[in-house]
Amino acid sequence: MKEIILKAENLSKSFSSGGVLQHVLKNIRLDLYKGDFTVIMGASGAGKSTLLYALSGMDVPTLGTISFAGTEISGCSQDELAVFRRRHCGFVFQQIYLIDGMSLMDNVLAAGLLVSKDKKALLARAKELFQAVGLSSETQKKFPVQISGGEAQRAGIVRAMINSPEILFADEPTGALNSKTGLDVLDTLTRFNETGQSVVMVTHDMRSARRANRILYLKDGVILGECSLGRYVHGDKGRHEKLSGFLAEMGW
Repeated sequence: MKEIILKAENLSKSFSSGGVLQHVLKNIRLDLYKGDFTVIMGASGAGKSTLLYALSGMDVPTLGTISFAGTEISGCSQDELAVFRRRHCGFVFQQIYLIDGMSLMDNVLAAGLLVSKDKKALLARAKELFQAVGLSSETQKKFPVQISGGEAQRAGIVRAMINSPEILFADEPTGALNSKTGLDVLDTLTRFNETGQSVVMVTHDMRSARRANRILYLKDGVILGECSLGRYVHGDKGRHEKLSGFLAEMGW
C-alpha cells in the first residue's frame, strides 16, 4: 500500500475581488503519495496554481486542513511554514528567479545553507546534482545572464533539490521554454522521479502531463476526475491515447 505523504481535507480558498468573494478551491479532499509523479491539469482559472501553493505551504487555505507526514501544517505561522518549506519542499517555477550577481553554484549553495551549515557536504551534493541535470563544471561557474533558459531552469531544479526535499513542486516549469529545452527539463524531472523523488506539477501541456503516473483534473475549484497512467515509458502510444481520452471526458 502506498504511503501518504501529504493529505488535504475539505480544502477551500477564497479571495475578495472588488467586494465580491470568489471561491477558487472548494472542499478538496486529496491524498498525495510518496514516490508519485502527480500532475494537476485544468483550464486557465481552474485553481491549479492556487492548489499547488496551498499544498506546499506557500499559501494558507481559507478553510480545511493540510497534513504532511501526519503533522498538520495548515495552522502554522508564516515563520513555521517558511521552515517547513525549506526543510521538506523544493520549488520550480516558470520564472526561475536566480540571483543575477551570483554564479549558478553559489545560487544553489545559498539555498542549501539556509538548512545546513555543512558547506563541504552541500558542495558535494550540488556537484552531483549538476552532473545529474547535465550542467558542466564550467557552466556552474557562469552567471544567470550567461546561460540559456533551459540551463537556467535545470539550475533551478538543482537549487530545488539541494536540501533533499520530500516533495518537489513544479508550476508550469516548461511554460517559458522552447520544445528542445522543455524536453530536457522534463527528462530531468522524470529521472529524479525514477529514483523515488515525489513530484507534483501543474501544467497545461499534454507532453509534460504524460510524464506523470497520476493526473488530477481541476475544474471550477474541484477535482473533477483522476487518471492513472502508470510509470512513464518513452514512446508509449497507449499512454498518449489514454490521457487524450481522459481529457476529452473532462471537457479539456
